[in-house]
Amino acid sequence: MASWGKCDYKGLVKFQQQLAQLDKASCDAFCEAAVKELAARLLSLVIPATPVGKYDQVKKSGKKGGTLRRGWGKAKDITVTKVGNAYQVEIINPVDYASYVEYGHRTANGGWVPGRFMLTISEHQLRQMTLGILEKKLEKWLRGVFRG
Repeated sequence: MASWGKCDYKGLVKFQQQLAQLDKASCDAFCEAAVKELAARLLSLVIPATPVGKYDQVKKSGKKGGTLRRGWGKAKDITVTKVGNAYQVEIINPVDYASYVEYGHRTANGGWVPGRFMLTISEHQLRQMTLGILEKKLEKWLRGVFRG
């Protein structure tokens, strides 16, 4: 008969115990934190991309630009909702004309003002960075779990 040799299972048992620490609650907490970080990064991209209204005679009219950009500051409370196996984040700019600036709108004389797509472009930029961000965050989290 062949001899299979010696095997030390202590490392395998330790690995099993570390895997047991990865319960559903800790995985959900990690996912929620990752989603919140991505939403915060989206806000950091969309705020500078939001156009500011320019008024020639500020002193005469009293109008001041930047209302739309400042509106993103009111969206800082980021709520994460788990829908099935996915996480959903809703970021809303409470300024009533935000969608018109985003997608464009018709003018009174029948013309068209093109949209600025500040949120759409920022989402696209974030999607290009998402994989790297999540890989680093996941690696850091797993190192913390398996270090112990």
